[in-house]
Amino acid sequence: MPYFDAASAAPLHPVARRALQASLDEGWADPARLYREGRRARLLLDAAREAAADAVGCRPDELVFTPSGTHAVHAGVSGALAGRRRVGRRLVVSAVEHSAVLHAAEAWEAAGGSVTEVGVDRHGAVAPEAYTAELGGTTALACLQSANHEVGTEQPVREVAEACRSLGVPLLVDAAQSLAWGPVEGDWSLLTASAHKWGGPSGVGLLAVRKGVRFARQGPADERESGRSAGFQNIPAIVAAAASLRAVRAEAATEAARLRALVDRIRARVPELVPDVEVVGDPVRRLPHVVTFSCLYVDGETLLHELDRAGFSVSSGSSCTSSTLIPSHVLKAMGVLSEGNVRVSLPPFDTSEKDVDRFLAVLPGLVAGVRERFGAPASAAEAEGAAARAEASGAPEASASSDASDAAGSLVLDTLGRRCP
Repeated sequence: MPYFDAASAAPLHPVARRALQASLDEGWADPARLYREGRRARLLLDAAREAAADAVGCRPDELVFTPSGTHAVHAGVSGALAGRRRVGRRLVVSAVEHSAVLHAAEAWEAAGGSVTEVGVDRHGAVAPEAYTAELGGTTALACLQSANHEVGTEQPVREVAEACRSLGVPLLVDAAQSLAWGPVEGDWSLLTASAHKWGGPSGVGLLAVRKGVRFARQGPADERESGRSAGFQNIPAIVAAAASLRAVRAEAATEAARLRALVDRIRARVPELVPDVEVVGDPVRRLPHVVTFSCLYVDGETLLHELDRAGFSVSSGSSCTSSTLIPSHVLKAMGVLSEGNVRVSLPPFDTSEKDVDRFLAVLPGLVAGVRERFGAPASAAEAEGAAARAEASGAPEASASSDASDAAGSLVLDTLGRRCP
């Protein structure tokens, strides 16, 4: 069964599995202790920190391990804001940040701070000039993701980081989606990431804070991880996370080229095979393994269930559910179709051309079937497919066409493409 949701969680990398099993025997002791077992655990932790810091592009003593990527974001945002409280209480973020950043922003606003969201274009990217214009004198922190988690668009981090540096504003970069493919360019101040995005075990996050950045940790702390992430370290998971990051980086260039070709095929073929589809995200400046498209007159959750029944594990870039029907904040900010949304994110090393070809073969029929079920107007190609399905099931063709016509004639849609009661 093809798994096409690596942007949510990548399958455990073989190197991570081997490192995890090996370090379970050596890394169980307290690395703060001076006896033999503690020293062995400390050596493993230090080696993992050096490997992770090398991949991030920072010093080992600038990087700490956290219980998750979300924990790293919250600790980074709150610590940087607290460290610059005398400068101001203004936080600048892009409108398409991950929910972890936006939730931290909401907490900051509830505590009396102010939050400014910078809009994006139809590809999901901020304009460096527009972002720079929001960096006023009272700005304590700016946040910008390296690449979007829903549509794959890469952000101009280098340009924004340069502007932040010139104005004396620290920039926190959420690199969860991009770190597997290479280090984040630009003179950033803080960086966060999550191991399960690159094939490491879940429950390991990274927080890098460059020397010279004012940072005041919040909440109870202890002596572990420079006081920035309290609690006993999960050394086997940390070792596996660092080992898998090094492994995927070693083959990143080759695998990126292979997956980009497969994604290009999906981007080109889906609009040809399925009517009324919008492929979203930047066609060039994007992650190599992510493609997102939205289908008009389609309920996204229903389509995902149909794809699952057909053997494909995909997700929706939208955060909407059948109970709330709230469109994705990312797609809304981009001003693109937000309903019937499908995000395909191909896992490195595990995706074949045959998988992609079969996905493209079954998708048109599934979309047409969902549209037919909801009484959406059918294109000529979909009408022929509906007639063929009706004939195969023994129903009269004329009756099937008549029913589809009657349903289409009474269909009313709102501005988001949802069917009205």
